[in-house]
Amino acid sequence: MANKAGIRHVALTGTPGVGKTTMVQKVISVLQKKNIHCEGFYTEEVRKDGKRIGFDVVTVTGERGILSRIKPDNGSHGCRVGQYVVDVPAFESLALPVVRTAKISKGQVLVLDEIGKMEMFSKEFVASVKQLINSPGYTILTTIPVSKGKPIPLVEHIRSHADVMVVQLSRENRNDPAIHEQIISTLMSSLSS
Repeated sequence: MANKAGIRHVALTGTPGVGKTTMVQKVISVLQKKNIHCEGFYTEEVRKDGKRIGFDVVTVTGERGILSRIKPDNGSHGCRVGQYVVDVPAFESLALPVVRTAKISKGQVLVLDEIGKMEMFSKEFVASVKQLINSPGYTILTTIPVSKGKPIPLVEHIRSHADVMVVQLSRENRNDPAIHEQIISTLMSSLSS
């Protein structure tokens, strides 16, 4: 599959549980085997007694921090997404150093899984990601939620950006080798241009 000229970033989208993070992890593994440096993070469900209680942020290098946890609604409006309370300082302690390093370290793939409602509570993260998406010389692999409900401005900016290839993952195509190869070749082409 040929890459469109100018495509520098790949955004995976799809319904929850379709395999976006799994695809990101597979792509990171392939790129690292090709000696391509990957920096960034992915989100991982946290479960207790079989029930999801929140999400953690895990860096490519293995550092882990809290993104959110289920908390009873005590009337405060804090940083909530549904039943989850977002721990903005914990998220920023892992995510901001990653995007700051990316701003000075071109020639690597920056992994941002996921860019969604919870991450929008960090204004510095939002501004940094927007700057990186718009600046030449950077290569980003990210995941974004499917469009539904109220649009998330940064997500819609990514989805409609001319330099972003959006890949719609589904249960039917998530194991398709052609899609996997297209993602890898797009990222590698971006790094070599």
